Amino acid sequence: MDEQRPTWLRVPAPEELPEAVHELWAPSLEKLGFVPNVLRNYALRPSHLLAWNAWYEEAMKGDSGLTKAEREMIAVVVSVANECAYCIAAHSAALRKLTKDAALSDEVAADHRRAAVPERMVAALDYAVKLTLRPTEMTEDDVEALRRAGWTDEDVMDIAEVTGLFNMSNRMASGLGWAPNPEYEALGR
Repeated sequence: MDEQRPTWLRVPAPEELPEAVHELWAPSLEKLGFVPNVLRNYALRPSHLLAWNAWYEEAMKGDSGLTKAEREMIAVVVSVANECAYCIAAHSAALRKLTKDAALSDEVAADHRRAAVPERMVAALDYAVKLTLRPTEMTEDDVEALRRAGWTDEDVMDIAEVTGLFNMSNRMASGLGWAPNPEYEALGR
């Protein structure tokens, strides 16, 4: 892919976009100094972007027994399992920023089972990887393993939902050639 192109599709010019999209972009510009390509690329369908973002915000930042960092760990392992370059870069950066621990983010991406995370989180990440790679093999025993690790049923639902969100997002990114912003490499380092 040409490094100047953030996707294989047309990226709408900012002046083509409704005010709601500009409002969505504003916090990224303020906090990061750039608009993530996911938001620029998804803006080809503004109503889809706004709906996806509402789901993303609720799943990743809404009320949950999982911390934001734990949800980012799920995003990272799912993206690694799917070999999604965009989401690996973006969510490894987000995990680095949240934890202020670049080594942990790299460990989770390289092999979550060897990363410095509690066993309870290893169980959640194992579940997310299995659901990603072998969804037809999921059984009630997989949920029971999460309960034994200390997760509530609400937590298990959140783990499954974040896993599903990133499987969908990975498919969009990989299927449409979304390139990660180069700025992600330095974030949180």
